[in-house]
Amino acid sequence: MMTSSLPRTVSGIQATSDSLHLGNYIGALQQFVVHQESHDAFYFIANMHAITVEQDPSDLRERTLRTAAQFIAAGIDPEKSTIFVQSQVPAHPQLSWVLECTTSMGEASRMTQFKDKSAKQDHVSLGLLTYPALMAADILLYNPQMVPVGEDQRQHLELTRNLAERFNYRFGETFVVPEAQILKSTAKIYDLQNPSSKMSKSLPSPLGRIDLLDDAKSLTKKIKSAVTDDGKEIAYEPESKPGVSNLLTIYSSLTSRSVDDIVAEYEGKMYGHLKVDLAEIAVEALTPVRERTNELLQDRAQLQAILDSGAAKANEIAEVTLREVYDKVGFV
Repeated sequence: MMTSSLPRTVSGIQATSDSLHLGNYIGALQQFVVHQESHDAFYFIANMHAITVEQDPSDLRERTLRTAAQFIAAGIDPEKSTIFVQSQVPAHPQLSWVLECTTSMGEASRMTQFKDKSAKQDHVSLGLLTYPALMAADILLYNPQMVPVGEDQRQHLELTRNLAERFNYRFGETFVVPEAQILKSTAKIYDLQNPSSKMSKSLPSPLGRIDLLDDAKSLTKKIKSAVTDDGKEIAYEPESKPGVSNLLTIYSSLTSRSVDDIVAEYEGKMYGHLKVDLAEIAVEALTPVRERTNELLQDRAQLQAILDSGAAKANEIAEVTLREVYDKVGFV
């Protein structure tokens, strides 16, 4: 088995919509692209996590490929990173079962995402409760030193660390205990219509979400209609001015300029000036991603070949870890 001398990183994104959104792009994909230069990077489409809530099978299959295309279009290079689909690596659910048996009901039920999501659904699947154990398996199979995650996944990553330490203590050193890497300044991108909630596929109004595959007209409309705040001053004050602060965060993330620098540029100007300029910046940044995604989706065979190659490499590494775990827990 070929091994890399670089430290390893692992992360994934669910395939639950036709398009990833700006929060995914800034909070995850941009980090993935940076880390592939300095790490042995494994990035996966989390289609198994997606079915913790009801999914149409044909939609899930299509969205899995569309998500993979957006990974590549955003700059994740299959020559530098291993890109694969979670369900194509059987070791993920196999290790998950072992970790579920080392996770207490209290730990699982205390997860904030479980409490939030279960409160909004009539049918709560067992998979929604055990989601964190599968996420821990996703990570620990590859023994990464670092895991880039969104702020909303910090609690799950802490549980992953706890499970790794617990298993190591009981059965002997097996797993690397990974560190979280969370980009503080852009940990959360908020909904354009409801800036008290993070940008998400689950919120009701599509006007609040900037999708990577939005055309220029839709992008411009969404940004220009974004909710702002009382007063006229353009200032970064998340508590008193959540709307304009969110726009400034997006502006900073897409241009790599500091928020302070942007605020100084717009001194004495109106919210409308900021929105017009931000719309142009977003169109310029995201149009190449949309166009490249569409190109990749024109050749499904090549896209599938990339995923098959990634799955083969992921399987090779994951199986080594799984065999060691099975041996230590006493499986024949």
